[in-house]
Amino acid sequence: MFLTQDAAEAADTASAENTVPAIEIPTDLDGIQNLANTAKEKVIEFAPAVVGALAILFIGWIIARIVRKVVAKALGKSKLDETLIGFVSSLVYMGFMAFVLVAALGKLGVNTTSFAAIIGAATFAIGFALQGSLASFAAGVMLMIFRPMKKGDLVEAGGVLGVVEEVGVFATIINTPDNKRCIVANSTVTGGNIINYSANGSIRVDMTFGIGYDDDMDKAIELMESILSTDPRVLKEPGFTVACSGHGASSVDFACRPWVHPNHYWDVWFDTHKAVKEAFDKNGISIPFPQQDVWMHQVASPEMALKSA
Repeated sequence: MFLTQDAAEAADTASAENTVPAIEIPTDLDGIQNLANTAKEKVIEFAPAVVGALAILFIGWIIARIVRKVVAKALGKSKLDETLIGFVSSLVYMGFMAFVLVAALGKLGVNTTSFAAIIGAATFAIGFALQGSLASFAAGVMLMIFRPMKKGDLVEAGGVLGVVEEVGVFATIINTPDNKRCIVANSTVTGGNIINYSANGSIRVDMTFGIGYDDDMDKAIELMESILSTDPRVLKEPGFTVACSGHGASSVDFACRPWVHPNHYWDVWFDTHKAVKEAFDKNGISIPFPQQDVWMHQVASPEMALKSA
């Protein structure tokens, strides 16, 4: 297919319009001198703006470091968690540096309005995508401010029972009694009840022991009190309680309630049950267990019933 002369001329014109004009590099001495003078004028023109932008960045960087140290020192006096102090001070530092960067770009003549709009849109998109993580972050900040638990506490939180190893910004690490490492999101921790067994310094071990109705109640109480009073893990204050708590179907029940340190809870529980059983056996006190008496009688067959009639 052949183009007409007019079409060919139109195509050549369009191609010429879309062609980027070549930069003419002067070859003569006067042209080179003019180019150098033009470059020098541009450098002199933009030098104050560049120097001002660099000065803003340098001074802003120094001020940001000072502000970060001041914030960290102020938060340190409030006895907040070290993790939260470091995170907040770094957040303040990055926010201040972002402001300094925008100011430096404005000094260079960059349109910071569109730049700020782009940052705002990106922040919104990131926040929407990480809304679950941000909820855990907010919960972590609340945990570090109000401190319902700390490292080493025996707690029940987020459906997990164990010892707190770390309260982080986004998650809490809890080691369970069977040595499982559980990482629980902070939003899950604050979304339910937090039971801290270590906060008050002591915890009560609730145990129940039963004896037979024919056994000596005073003797049983004396034996249990002796076991608890000689156990060094049982706290002297607030002491312990041994008292009759009820009359069961086959036993007289006693509440045995010593106070111990949370770390000794299970040791006292296991050792006391063993010691009470041994003491009761040695002193002839029975520990009842469910029993059932079965009475059997013979029913006469129909043939024997007719004969007797």
